[in-house]
Amino acid sequence: MPQATRPTQLSPSRAADFKQCPLLYRFRAVDRLPEPPTKAQVQGTLVHAVLERLYEVEAGKRTPAEALALIEPEWAKLQTSGDYAELFDGLSDESDWLRNVRGLVETYFNMEDPTRLQPHRTECLVTTTLDDGTQLKGFIDRADVNVDGLVRLVDYKTGKRPPDRFADKALFQMKFYALVWWRTRGTVPTLLRLMYLGNAQVLDYSPNAVELESFEKTLRTLWATMREAIATGEFRPQKSKLCGWCAHQKLCPEFGGEPPSYPLPTVLPGLEMPPTD
Repeated sequence: MPQATRPTQLSPSRAADFKQCPLLYRFRAVDRLPEPPTKAQVQGTLVHAVLERLYEVEAGKRTPAEALALIEPEWAKLQTSGDYAELFDGLSDESDWLRNVRGLVETYFNMEDPTRLQPHRTECLVTTTLDDGTQLKGFIDRADVNVDGLVRLVDYKTGKRPPDRFADKALFQMKFYALVWWRTRGTVPTLLRLMYLGNAQVLDYSPNAVELESFEKTLRTLWATMREAIATGEFRPQKSKLCGWCAHQKLCPEFGGEPPSYPLPTVLPGLEMPPTD
């Protein structure tokens, strides 16, 4: 059993976990239970690594051929840092998977011309602490700043663009980044862009200060709820269609399982719970 941890920071991915299912958040952020990697997850990691390396190359050499040549060495690096032996059913399966990776990288070049871009940062770590002590942390795939100081935050997705009715959920992550950028650099990003390589579509959004202030209140409320769950150990399961992809069904009460005993003290410093009647 991995050593349990006491979360002190909020990230977009962990916030999404808690909103989807508080018990899933516990398994991932508190118990830190291992999960077998999926082909889609590893594919996303590899494509992100290739696009990050691409922007380390001189602008004029950022060609499709250069990007495709980066796939094999980046895949070799990933294989030395993780166990993917059970991911594929033979060499043919892995070959088909790598063909899909190459297709996603080629699609990227149909969406924008990297020779005309000079990112401010790639794989940019952003952190801040809000006035109430809430600590935020995230990694932005790419931050572009033009000569006029206008900021565009970009995130690559290897899946397909969701329907418009799910746009708010998709943009949660980008609003998170925009808020941290604003609080640390004093500039509201002009554009938030999600690039969906799965179907060569983008999802753009332009935030403003008023909206980000409201979003900050949302994050404060969310983190307060999460801290209370961490203090009490009360992480309720929330059944949904996404349960079919969960690696922890055997431990979930919704499927007849039982979570491991809660590993943390019942009270965290600064969050004493009131007595109950």
